[in-house]
Amino acid sequence: MTVDVPESVQRFLSSASDSIVVGAERRGATGNGQITTEDPATGTTLTSIAAGGKLDVDEAVASAQSTFGEWRAMSAAARGHVLLDIATMLDAHAEELATLETLDNGKPFTESLYVDVALAAQVWRYYGGWTTKLTGQTVPVSPPVGEALVYTRREPLGVVGAIVPWNFPLLIASWKVAPALAAGNTVVLKPSEFTSLSALRMVELALEAGLPPGAMNLVTGYGPEAGQALIDHPSVAKISFTGSTDTGRRIVTASAPHLKKLTLELGGKSANIVFSDADLAAAAQGALTGIFMNQGQVCCAGSRLFVHRDVHDELVEELAAAAKTIQLGHGLADDTEMGPLISPKQLACVEGYVESGLRQGATLVCGGDRPNGELADGNFLNPTVFTEVRDDMTIAADEIFGPVLSVLSFDDENEAVRRANASAYGLAAGVWTNDVKRAHRIAARLDAGTVWINMYNMIDPAAPFGGFKASGYGRDLGEEALLGYTQTKSVWVNLD
Repeated sequence: MTVDVPESVQRFLSSASDSIVVGAERRGATGNGQITTEDPATGTTLTSIAAGGKLDVDEAVASAQSTFGEWRAMSAAARGHVLLDIATMLDAHAEELATLETLDNGKPFTESLYVDVALAAQVWRYYGGWTTKLTGQTVPVSPPVGEALVYTRREPLGVVGAIVPWNFPLLIASWKVAPALAAGNTVVLKPSEFTSLSALRMVELALEAGLPPGAMNLVTGYGPEAGQALIDHPSVAKISFTGSTDTGRRIVTASAPHLKKLTLELGGKSANIVFSDADLAAAAQGALTGIFMNQGQVCCAGSRLFVHRDVHDELVEELAAAAKTIQLGHGLADDTEMGPLISPKQLACVEGYVESGLRQGATLVCGGDRPNGELADGNFLNPTVFTEVRDDMTIAADEIFGPVLSVLSFDDENEAVRRANASAYGLAAGVWTNDVKRAHRIAARLDAGTVWINMYNMIDPAAPFGGFKASGYGRDLGEEALLGYTQTKSVWVNLD
């Protein structure tokens, strides 16, 4: 399998081994360690990146500390201009960034371009507009004697550690770094060792756009070394993490000695509920997007599809027919609709879940196997749909993080809500119905941080995103994310 890679991207790949950015300097790891980066569609080597560790994190944090005073002292308007210029830079280099994202992650180029890069630029633009609107309040107080003026200030925390996953590397990095910078903090970014390329290019472009050196630093490397060093560092005021629930729990424990603030966006097993009065064509398309976008490697994937018994067979037939037509291939190929999973390990993990579903009695409607031919060397799995799934099956309880849909039938509204809420997770949910009262009633009852009604997987920089229960706490996006990178100071003025 061969694809055309633009010359500018080839040049970038040839220099990617110097992937640690401290201040304005790009360099290799202190210990000279390297991580091989592979194209998940072919298994071939793309490049190598630096395997940073504690010493590299120490230098990056020191750089962020030294720049913090300068960055927070800039006028709000000046900080906003820098963020807006970064957004413009991302737009100008959109095709280059999307190519890097697709090569590194495997997702189709159209998703990389029109979802990841486009939304990342929107995020930077959104928070660029917030810098001049982050205000305090005047507070009416009643002191025992005399009079006082009391007002509050929203002040930055200091150095923020941002740890991002491999499924949306550029986009989720932007979710964390842009609001942190908008609030006046400085950042050390640790991308996934699987997908560090777009984050490295983003830091380069941010410096070109005028971000002061040291305001955003980057350390590539493995989680147990670079990630843990960032979590443990006493000068890091906050960790913002997106990833698995198990890792999130370990971060909570590790953060305790220094009482770090945390934002944790963790796992999900989201319920997508289709009632008998729904527009079934729209629901089918929403279900397909909900589970097969980015090969199912989406934290809010609608992996549990609850369908009213009256329309169950009709909807399953439509889903299966559509799933069988999804074109797998290299993300840079023109006709590709779904790419590979991130790694052979992840592919084997998902295949294990497929075997579990069969072993526990679910019915495999389509998929569950690898494609042959020129895709055989990549991490591909055909779109998979199970029916006759019970709530106690492993495929209905665990986050699979792959293109595997479990379809479950239900009889009434209360049953659907009860079973949807029975999961340990609470990241997102979907409701498909033409009954507006039912839609709002169920949205209020579902234990989920985001509920989509007659749509799925919609994200906007202005709308907060995060989870309930084992899906974490704190929020990315919106005003809530921005406030999460600040602390409140009360100021009292004696008026007597």
